[in-house]
Amino acid sequence: MEEIAGKLWDRFMTRVTDARHAQAAVTLPEISRTAGILFRALGGDAGLGVKAAQATEHGARRAWLQRLAGTGNKTELAWRDPEALYLPDEIALFPERALNRDLYLWLIALAAEIRDGDWFVESQRATLRVFDRYPGFAPRYRQLADAALRLRPDPDALPAKEAACEHALQAALREPGSVARLPAAQKPWQPVPLWLHPHPPVTDHPAASPSGDPGGAGGGKRDRIRNDTRRRSAERVDMPDGKDGFMLFFRAESILSWADYIRVNRPNEDDEDSDPGEAANDFKRLSVARDGKTSAARVRFDLDLPPAHADDTPLGPGILLPEWHHKTHRLQPNTCRVQPMLATRAPACGLPAHLAVTARRIRRQFEALTPGRVWLKHRPDGNELDLDACIEHQTDRHLKRPAPERGLYRDIRAQQRDLACLLLADLSLSTDAYVSNEARVIDVIRDTLFLFSEALSITGDRFGLYGFSSLRRDNVRFHVLKDFSERYDNTARGRIAALKPGYYTRLGAAIRHATSILGEQRAQQRLMLILTDGKPNDLDHYEGRYGIEDTRHAVLEAREQGLQPFCVTVDEKGSDYLSHLFGLGRYVVIREPADLPKQLPLLYAQLTG
Repeated sequence: MEEIAGKLWDRFMTRVTDARHAQAAVTLPEISRTAGILFRALGGDAGLGVKAAQATEHGARRAWLQRLAGTGNKTELAWRDPEALYLPDEIALFPERALNRDLYLWLIALAAEIRDGDWFVESQRATLRVFDRYPGFAPRYRQLADAALRLRPDPDALPAKEAACEHALQAALREPGSVARLPAAQKPWQPVPLWLHPHPPVTDHPAASPSGDPGGAGGGKRDRIRNDTRRRSAERVDMPDGKDGFMLFFRAESILSWADYIRVNRPNEDDEDSDPGEAANDFKRLSVARDGKTSAARVRFDLDLPPAHADDTPLGPGILLPEWHHKTHRLQPNTCRVQPMLATRAPACGLPAHLAVTARRIRRQFEALTPGRVWLKHRPDGNELDLDACIEHQTDRHLKRPAPERGLYRDIRAQQRDLACLLLADLSLSTDAYVSNEARVIDVIRDTLFLFSEALSITGDRFGLYGFSSLRRDNVRFHVLKDFSERYDNTARGRIAALKPGYYTRLGAAIRHATSILGEQRAQQRLMLILTDGKPNDLDHYEGRYGIEDTRHAVLEAREQGLQPFCVTVDEKGSDYLSHLFGLGRYVVIREPADLPKQLPLLYAQLTG
């Protein structure tokens, strides 16, 4: 009974003290695509993604009901760091939904203009820069400022120093640039939702989820955890051994207490009545330590390579390649090693039976691209006389008109498609995830490679098939499935059938090596198709901005050599970063992964005409 009464009381107090307007709320997923496009269009760093911000404690004065209920002590503010632009997961500050949406747009515009400097002064200057460059934002800001000022505390009801601080903040919001200094206050001021975070959280070790997540297609709580992208402040600490305690003086009771570390099993996502994501939100700063235990939540796996006798056969000692460092803006020579490999246990086989019908249909479609035979007219020599040319020549002679010399023969020649295509498939650990109850991503990739090869074998286009995964910078595994010099036969089919999930996704190194292979092909059109299911990542700092910028620079290098990189992804969030990596119109997101085997050959036909 006591527990029931407590829950009812907590629910009642939370509802009474909740100042949000839930009916007018706008969430980040609703505008996430617009946010990224707008931020880049306004001149923001194109390499930054958009993520949900962590709620942080503000320490400002609260109403006594909020203190009683324990609410109102945290707020979600926007901020920007070298990795991403962080926006509130939800804005329900105003009773009008349009104002809440405008606040998202205003924060994006402000983040694109903000620079380093004093928070109070720079927020005003950035506001004026937005007005100057984009005058259309000025009336929106005025409406937002008026609505926000009505929610701020009355300075006359505050102590003197807090009142002076609040007066300055309100004046700066009304007339940006009119206040040169924020007076000191004994207590933190109320948050300013129209400006960026004054002291954004600092993450010592960013918790990231690589594309090497081996999780299945489970639903429910697992999906909610996967979709929670909020940034949390964390620090890496050593795992306590549970042996050393410490003395704790508890002044309120004036007694001596003994505190000891106790290992407690945390709730995890497999528990029916717990949510680790919600538990993490209750902490101001997370402490992360290695305890040798496994967890079903999003973690990074440090995997071991298979023994030599069970691994694929390396081709040569490996190839050293550079990597681009986005902070120093230069290529770091000999930073990673690409190791070409050939499958050891890949017995030759035919086309899988379940693809036979689809393969026949695709072959018929691609017969239209098969080089045909055309007559070349007005030739000085050839297989037979050009009747039209002969008639024109005799007519000119009969009319005694001057006629230029022209060939009177015609010849038949076979057309040639001067084209070479390299397909590079991502074989990272994430391909072990299920896209349906029966098929994994790796199964979809196998079927795609089979059908793609069947289609190109009809057109006669030269093509090569390769796959890759990585385990740190010194082991980028580059699997040769079909080289340009090889025929597509049962041997190549056997290598495709033997594909299995690998490790991580060091995409920049794989693209650089693929560029060197495709660059050796003499063809008028050289197309590089990159098939992937996630962002670039690896265990050794190839996470986040570093991997993104290195991959982007590798794509630019390929274009400088006259190649045409084009990305095909099944990552639903690919639109957030692929435009920065490959450029607009140079990638496509396949919403249904199961459709990839049928869509890729048709996409190839569109790209090559």
